Amino acid sequence: MPTPARVLRRAAALFACAATLTACGLLPGTDGNSRPDVERSTLRIGVLPVVDVAPLRLAYNNKLFEKAGLQVQLVPLNSEDEGIKALDTTLDLTWSTHVTLFRTYAEGTKLQLQGEAYQAGANTMALVTLDDAYDSPAKRPDPRIAVPSFADVGALTTKAVLKTAGVEKGRIKSVELPFEQMVDALRAGQVDAAWMTEPFITQAQRNAGARILTDTAVGPTKDFPMSGYASSRKFADDNPRTMSLFRQVLRDAQEAASNDKLSVQNALTGYMDVDQQTAALVSVGTFPLSLNPVRLQRVADMMDTEEVLPERLDVGGLLPPGTTN
Repeated sequence: MPTPARVLRRAAALFACAATLTACGLLPGTDGNSRPDVERSTLRIGVLPVVDVAPLRLAYNNKLFEKAGLQVQLVPLNSEDEGIKALDTTLDLTWSTHVTLFRTYAEGTKLQLQGEAYQAGANTMALVTLDDAYDSPAKRPDPRIAVPSFADVGALTTKAVLKTAGVEKGRIKSVELPFEQMVDALRAGQVDAAWMTEPFITQAQRNAGARILTDTAVGPTKDFPMSGYASSRKFADDNPRTMSLFRQVLRDAQEAASNDKLSVQNALTGYMDVDQQTAALVSVGTFPLSLNPVRLQRVADMMDTEEVLPERLDVGGLLPPGTTN
């Protein structure tokens, strides 16, 4: 098995390669020898401590943005809603799940997507339990499920997967809890299962003997688009070349991370509460290279089906001009 030092060297090499490619004329408004002609050279990006932002953090650590002519500041957030509310004041872009972005957009906030961050893979999100008798999703007709929020991707995908297993969504009792409290709630018998993402799944398995009741990235939620980066519509309209440059650097970062997921696992220890041994076991999904309207429409349509949105949302209204795939 590669040592951590070797993993870091491999990651640095990959990201240096990506940076070289961008410097060779792949970035908008450059000729390979000059800085890009952009409206502004600084960006403040809101982030949460999630696997989804690993490529962005690796790009920041390896100075990909700086080499492209952008000074980026990563601003820690306490919640997705906090990041969206801070756009055009203390933030220029923010990370959020697509469910939160689409819900906020439907409520009237003018947003524009600037990149997809993460797509679910096998066991990257799952229902986790400590109950040995709860051995199949259909075993409990009225399960108590812990979710981070009643209106987020966890609640949405839980309902979809349990519905496929034959559980009526009206009989699911959702209990809102932060990830950090879910294992204690399972131990106390307050909930039957908990919807978790990585690295909380792996931590629950290693530290509490939990097991996966069902992967929630299966069936209707297989390869589910999880999250992305957004700006306000006004900021995007005022800074189109800056946003184009951001999307290109992000694409290179996503591609480099996709080619070496060991670098992603190793990076988690730098900004999440996870040790090296746990990080090495974390399941990692997909880092999309572009905005895909067909893929994103899946999320909006599922939200419409589950009545999370007041009406069907056409995600094309959130995409920058010229980004059609």
